[in-house]
Amino acid sequence: MKLVQLGQSDLQVTPICLGTMTFGQQVNEADSHAILDRSLEAGINFIDTAEMYAVPASADTCGFTETYIGNWFAKNPGARQKLVLATKVAGPSRGMPWIREGTGMTGQDILNSCDASLRRLQTDVIDLYQIHWPERHVPAFGITYFDPTKDKSVTSIHEQLEALSKLVKAGKVRYIGLSNETPYGVHEFVRLAQQHGLPRVATVQNPYHLLNRTYDNGLDETCHRLQVSLMAYSPLAFGLLTGKYDESGISGPELPDGGRMLRYDSMRKQRWGRPEALVAARRYNQLARDNGMTPTQMALAFCYHRWSVTSTIIGVTSLAQLNEDLAAWSTQLLPEVLKAIDDIRWEMRDPAL
Repeated sequence: MKLVQLGQSDLQVTPICLGTMTFGQQVNEADSHAILDRSLEAGINFIDTAEMYAVPASADTCGFTETYIGNWFAKNPGARQKLVLATKVAGPSRGMPWIREGTGMTGQDILNSCDASLRRLQTDVIDLYQIHWPERHVPAFGITYFDPTKDKSVTSIHEQLEALSKLVKAGKVRYIGLSNETPYGVHEFVRLAQQHGLPRVATVQNPYHLLNRTYDNGLDETCHRLQVSLMAYSPLAFGLLTGKYDESGISGPELPDGGRMLRYDSMRKQRWGRPEALVAARRYNQLARDNGMTPTQMALAFCYHRWSVTSTIIGVTSLAQLNEDLAAWSTQLLPEVLKAIDDIRWEMRDPAL
């Protein structure tokens, strides 16, 4: 697996990144450490986390994921030096007052959150520090349209960049990135950085999978021309693209044991839980089977080898899932399969946007 460059940075990462948001809810600490061990052993040098993890978010588990990772670093001397470590500062509260008080996200919030993440992660520097979601109102997390009446921004993008610049100058952060962003946001962060001599974003971490390809509607060109790398998250659409919900649906007594849709009612109420998303997932999953692949193989291969995706973030709850996701790297999609995928998208659009 050849390393790839993140944006204009000097960070060289594997095109598969280990996501960790399940650590602390679905996955206990011992099993989290076993997954980290196996991922490193398999050659994955890129892990992503966030201050608000574990997910589903709660006051009781906020910070657990970073703590688990920090404890793993402490147990495995030398592991930190082998990895590119990415984490994220939470944006405005979004109903989570234990993360951020009041409205907005201030420059001081960014500084305080970084220091807390460094302590939990038991490291001196974060390789890639991302803004988890924009400080301003944007159509994200299932919101379809921008509504200017809901924009209550209190900290400008310029001010956010100035705070991030302080962290870079202090040696606490090497590079910065964005998440859940729009073409405007990516372009404005780059423009202001260039104008004021501030750190330039290297990455944007957005949802990208067969049920949500909104990135392909303009943000792909923005990132290509500005040399900002896409880190694709939720490539299996919270399990819908594994096929495990094809027969049971996402509610009722037949749900698979251990799945997020069974364990967490909050997940079923999100974009992944829309009836249209399941209908589309069943179409894609059958296409995979008709072409001699598992749904997981096809969904991951689509992201792994997409020209616009620099690194795909895989989230797992077991070693078996990790091994399956890693093995899918060798799967290549034929042109006729890619055309069939586009045909389904033309009909079904992006039901889990």
